[in-house]
Amino acid sequence: MDNSCTMLWEIIGPGVSGAVFAAGWWFWVDAVVCSAVKVSFLHYLPGIFASLSAVMFNSVRKEDISYDYYSPYGDSEWRLKLWLFVAYVVSFASLAAGVGLLVQDALTDKGPSAWTGVAGVLQCVFVLIR
Repeated sequence: MDNSCTMLWEIIGPGVSGAVFAAGWWFWVDAVVCSAVKVSFLHYLPGIFASLSAVMFNSVRKEDISYDYYSPYGDSEWRLKLWLFVAYVVSFASLAAGVGLLVQDALTDKGPSAWTGVAGVLQCVFVLIR
């Protein structure tokens, strides 16, 4: 990439990321508002934890992590990598919970519709790819 393309991405990148994050939450709000039955708090948790993992990812600066394979871990570098590992675990767990709730919603008639489950999965995906 040349310098002008990098500068352009630095300008529009945060806006695109914020729009993708907002689109994920918009899917969820649409599903909750349009639901014929009350959506339980359990259905909110995957999106909340996906957003929490996004905050965890954004709290680490790229410059603070060394990618040199042969250097021993510094005093704080292993903490950063552990923090990022926990963020990955939280993000994948939230995505798995969203898929599980989608399957549950699709198989039962008493809970929310399948659209609520699909919106929960879309919310997690959009929040995590932001």
